Amino acid sequence: MSMKLIHLFDRQPIRNKLLAMVLMPLLVVLPLLVLILAWWGDAAVDRMLITKVRADLAVAHGYFDRVLGEVSASADAMAESRSLHQLLADGAVPAMVQTQLEAFRRREGLDFINLRRPDGRVLATDHGFAALDVTALATAPTASQRSQATVQVWDRAALALLAPSLREAVAVPLVPTRNAQPTDRLSEDRAMVVVAHAPVRDAAGTVIAQVQAGTLLNRNLRFIDHINQIVYPEGSLPFGSRGTATLFLDDVRISTNVRLFSDEGQDDGVSGPPDARTGEARAIGTRVSKAVRDAVLGEGRTWLDRAFVVNEWYVSAYEPIVDGHGQRVGMLYVGYLERPFIWLKYGVLIGIGAVFFGVMVLAAVASARWARTISQPLEQMALTMHRVEAGTPDARVGDLERGDEIGRLAGHLDHLLDTIDDKTRALQRWNAELDAKVVERTRALEAAQQGLLRTEKMAAVGQLTASIAHEVNNPIAVIQGNLDLVRDLLGEHARPVQAELRLVDQQIERMRLIVTQLLQFSRPHEYAGYVDRVDTAQVFEDCLVLTGHLLAKTRIELRRAYAATRQPGINRNELQQVLVNLMVNAVHAMPDGGVMTLATADEAGGEVSLSVLDTGRGLSDEAMENLFKPFITSKKDGTGLGLWISRSIVERYGGDIRAANLAQGGAAMSVWLRCDADAQLPADAGSAAADSGQTLATEPGRAL
Repeated sequence: MSMKLIHLFDRQPIRNKLLAMVLMPLLVVLPLLVLILAWWGDAAVDRMLITKVRADLAVAHGYFDRVLGEVSASADAMAESRSLHQLLADGAVPAMVQTQLEAFRRREGLDFINLRRPDGRVLATDHGFAALDVTALATAPTASQRSQATVQVWDRAALALLAPSLREAVAVPLVPTRNAQPTDRLSEDRAMVVVAHAPVRDAAGTVIAQVQAGTLLNRNLRFIDHINQIVYPEGSLPFGSRGTATLFLDDVRISTNVRLFSDEGQDDGVSGPPDARTGEARAIGTRVSKAVRDAVLGEGRTWLDRAFVVNEWYVSAYEPIVDGHGQRVGMLYVGYLERPFIWLKYGVLIGIGAVFFGVMVLAAVASARWARTISQPLEQMALTMHRVEAGTPDARVGDLERGDEIGRLAGHLDHLLDTIDDKTRALQRWNAELDAKVVERTRALEAAQQGLLRTEKMAAVGQLTASIAHEVNNPIAVIQGNLDLVRDLLGEHARPVQAELRLVDQQIERMRLIVTQLLQFSRPHEYAGYVDRVDTAQVFEDCLVLTGHLLAKTRIELRRAYAATRQPGINRNELQQVLVNLMVNAVHAMPDGGVMTLATADEAGGEVSLSVLDTGRGLSDEAMENLFKPFITSKKDGTGLGLWISRSIVERYGGDIRAANLAQGGAAMSVWLRCDADAQLPADAGSAAADSGQTLATEPGRAL
């Protein structure tokens, strides 16, 4: 590694070496100090924030335990009340007991209190006598002389039997919250209560009744605000941070002073009453993030870290709340806004970094000025060499007005460049003359080869067409004569097969045209087909009539996708000949069956494309290269003239045939034809064909 660094240093410009010698301590030591300070400061601030929130959670936990103790003490006080014992001894009516329970509840600040029999049946409540047997919320008489308050989760209906006035305070509609675990619930209808059961004993120590007292924690803003005031009194958090406290039932905030600071969620009717001091809606009904829920409720761990609370990041502490059976039923949370402390941390780090950076900049500027006086002449010589290499042979260093070794070196360099430039110009002149002669000889040779090749091809075509004209025209004449004779002899009896006879006439005429087209390859300027505007979809349908017998013998599914609206100008029979050739080739490419798609489309530049697509093996690179060359074929009985003739026909009308392999497999052969921009199909054009873009199919093997 050290050798690599030395080698890299040796390749640097002198100016960089001089700067490195001066700036190395600053460039290495100062940034390293900044990084160490940033890492240490960031870790130290984070530890301080976590230590702070851990202490805050301990204070909140202590107050929560104090509330449980106060409820327990209230239940014991009522159970040991002389007046209650006197009422029970005198057999007082329930109304008198209810009056005493209600007065005691008001005095102790409880939400409900009731008197039960030892078996749990309700004798009286603070709102009147309960005739129902509500034993679900009772406990067995305790052997202890003192009660112990616990956290319990009751359903809404059971609580309403004991304290109807608390019914409306229980339900907490859920508010959609970012990062919370998905749920189908719309509301939290359970109640979290602090409950204490105190036995009422007679003089002999026998339990004659039970006092059940408790406080509802749902929407208990007085309770949660008092926790927040104890943990985060006014002015305890610097830099504008804000402390919060929350009680959770499961993962739902049932009592909190966390505000919905952003606009979303405010005034939605489900977020609890607004804060009296700030007017902001409380985030009651929002839920804790899934990560915190899994850690605290799922694993029973205390969370001491940053967490996303409703819509802000807080330095947060969560601990699980367990009920009397040791089950985790909720969480106690305290935390404060992280953002002010982050701003402070980054501000200090940026300030320190700015000081270090300023020192580095000043040192670099001073060193650069000193190094420039030495490195500038050398850089100018290097730049001159670079310009010469880039194609500016007349670039020179010039007079540096220096009498030292660097100035003399620059003069020698300019002299050397002048000598090289003279020699290079002479070589370029000789090379240009040689290249011109080679190009001239090559062009003449290529022209001679192309003419010879074309002459040989045309001679072969001429011989072939002469043979075809002789061998085919005579049978065609015989067929045509006999067909006319049959039509004359049958007379009216020929009417049932008139369509078939007309089709035979058309095919005889097509055979004549094919012979004529073969002849025109040896004399192309003497032949020209009749040109008219054709309906591309109808031409495809006519071709299907001619290839229907071939498709009927295969397992090929036919699909149509006619989308063209323009009508190209071309001889209909010649276009039909080209398309039939492409369709037959597609059938041969799918011997085991497949899908053949006939498609038309309007292309850019006023052209129309007629495509035949198959799902065969596609075209190899060799086949693609020789596709349109004459006398080259992969068929055992082929002549190799089909695509050559087809392309020549299309090119005569200013078009082209293009071949391509499809990404999904198979090949596409497309005929591109020119047409006027305003050559649109009539409204009823193509009625015999499929609708534009519609895909139709025939069953494999069925005649079309």
